[in-house]
Amino acid sequence: MINVLVVDDDFHVAEINSAYVARVPGFTVVGRAHNAAQALLSLERTAVDLVLLDHYLPDETGVTLVRRLRQLGHHTDVIMVTAARDLATVQLAQRYGALHYLVKPFTYSGLRARLESYAALRRSLDETARASEAGQDQIDRIFSAFKTVEPPRPALPKGHSTATVGLIRGTLTRSALPLSAHEVATHTGVSRSTAQRYLKYLEGVGHVRLTLKYGDTGRPEHLYSWVGTP
Repeated sequence: MINVLVVDDDFHVAEINSAYVARVPGFTVVGRAHNAAQALLSLERTAVDLVLLDHYLPDETGVTLVRRLRQLGHHTDVIMVTAARDLATVQLAQRYGALHYLVKPFTYSGLRARLESYAALRRSLDETARASEAGQDQIDRIFSAFKTVEPPRPALPKGHSTATVGLIRGTLTRSALPLSAHEVATHTGVSRSTAQRYLKYLEGVGHVRLTLKYGDTGRPEHLYSWVGTP
């Protein structure tokens, strides 16, 4: 089994990513961390093969953590899993030794493709571990192991339209604060039940983040914010 540490400051996202990893044969989650200090502590205490690392951590960035891991002598492999998409961050992640870079939001199939490629890379390395030198064909296999093809995004479920998704996306991205389903319905002009149905779908595929606002009494209010691409 390949031991995975999931690092994300958002507890909900860390749970989702952990559930995704657990569904991929040959992988197991051995820990979750929500900041760089927790991640380092987990690496000291637990045997970890692969870290799924968010860039936006409260105590330091994921990229600087990768660099610090190498400085401390940790050879654990890293795949960046983050919403950060600026070129400077991507280049630094590669320079400091991240094996791959997966931009949020992503689907289960997108993460699975990277994990399966990583498993293939480990197999290629294991095949050449006993030899002092590698032939060109073996080197080519190692360097091509992470060439993945992004799986196509699934089509919208029956009864959903791209136009309505666009309305909800625009409403959420323009709002400085998370919105309730009632507020989304008011701004878009759709019914509350339609807004709830679309928000549930968008939350399920990772485009929308659900947070709960607890009051003094009664059920918590469901609030939604856009975390996908604009």
